[in-house]
Amino acid sequence: MGKSVKLGKLTMLNILLFGFMGQVAWAVENNYFNTFLFNEIGGNSQDISRMVAASSVAAVLTTLLMGTLSDKVGKRKIFISGGYILWGITVMAFALISRENVGRLLGMDAVAALSATVSIVIIMDCVMTFMGSTSNDAAFNAWITDITVDENRARTEGVLATLPVLALVIVTVAFGVCATQFGYPACFLGLGILVSVCGLIGMFTIKDSLNGEKKDTKFTEALIYGFRPQVVRENRGLYLSLLSFCIYSIAVQVFFPYLFIYVQHQIGLDLGSLNITPVFAIVAVLVVGGVIAGAVIMGDRMDKKGRARYAIPSVLFLVVGLIAVYFAKTLAVFGVCAIVFIAGYGLISILLSAAIRDFTPEDKAGSFQGIRMIFGVMIPMIIGPAIGSAVTEQFALKTYTNDYGEVVNVPPPHIFLAAAVVAIMIIIPLVFLIKEWKRIESEKANAENK
Repeated sequence: MGKSVKLGKLTMLNILLFGFMGQVAWAVENNYFNTFLFNEIGGNSQDISRMVAASSVAAVLTTLLMGTLSDKVGKRKIFISGGYILWGITVMAFALISRENVGRLLGMDAVAALSATVSIVIIMDCVMTFMGSTSNDAAFNAWITDITVDENRARTEGVLATLPVLALVIVTVAFGVCATQFGYPACFLGLGILVSVCGLIGMFTIKDSLNGEKKDTKFTEALIYGFRPQVVRENRGLYLSLLSFCIYSIAVQVFFPYLFIYVQHQIGLDLGSLNITPVFAIVAVLVVGGVIAGAVIMGDRMDKKGRARYAIPSVLFLVVGLIAVYFAKTLAVFGVCAIVFIAGYGLISILLSAAIRDFTPEDKAGSFQGIRMIFGVMIPMIIGPAIGSAVTEQFALKTYTNDYGEVVNVPPPHIFLAAAVVAIMIIIPLVFLIKEWKRIESEKANAENK
């Protein structure tokens, strides 16, 4: 498929549909699977850390294998659409998981059933992650890289960067209220159906970005391509972008797996009794609309003005916002402070995601998705939640008694301070990446003047 600076309407529809549904599913997995394990099953912060780490490893291995496979067979569409259908089915399977069901099925007492159910949740999270990473992380992300060019990547990333925010807002309200009113099983069933329907729609709407020609390169050679020292040296800009993204993602993962638990049990937000008035709904729509417009505008400016000038300010927004949230004691103050770090979060995501696509070799988009996942998911989701868990055990200000009478520590505000300390270190590789951006901009300017 030929590339164009202007993306067609059907292409944009698929970017929005699959990007949004994927982010909704990941938002539920990253947040409500944790609260499901914490509140409903009886797990603790260490169990959450283990689940996040296990799913991150599953995500990386899946993306590395399936992304390379999609390059090898010369197809993206079947991996995207088929993957989404199966992804939805695995989400629906969570409706069947409970301590009571596991205890009855395996003939266990309450104590043994707890351990077994926690293990089943973690295993099923990895199975679900396999399907999600095949369709979204490997195939969909490679498809985006295939169809975009330097002149529209930051703008496209601006659109994509709004989808996690929009998904998080919808998931926070809709899934939270639904879980309180109807229970987690109903929510898992509903979400799974939506994800599978999305995959079915894609069967008729997605135009494959590859021509179906199989590559002669051996699968194992393609699999290890991105790990070769020579490839790293030849793609300095790509690996600096990945390293920057890795530190950024570690900072986010210090607090993100515990965010909903923190808001619910430390700040005191009761999603079940949330009063959604017309005024509240209008304000929410305006805020989300403003975030989307701002992200698209900033992405467009990055395309036109260059990436370098926005790098350091974006990091400072994130760091200042995280420090401000640490001092927030009420929900209102927390919400205002969160806007600052969300702005930094979004700007860095747009900036570095576009940079990774810019520096990715065109004929290796699928293979490099696994490398991207190592830096952006596996390493951060092993290190970040472990830091958050350690901080929780050391500085917890409150405890929570779950439905089974077990006392567990509630994540404290210190997780945001720890995240800020990690986030400031993004500047180290970013300084070298800025030099790469400026070098490329200078080369382009010289070429245009000749």
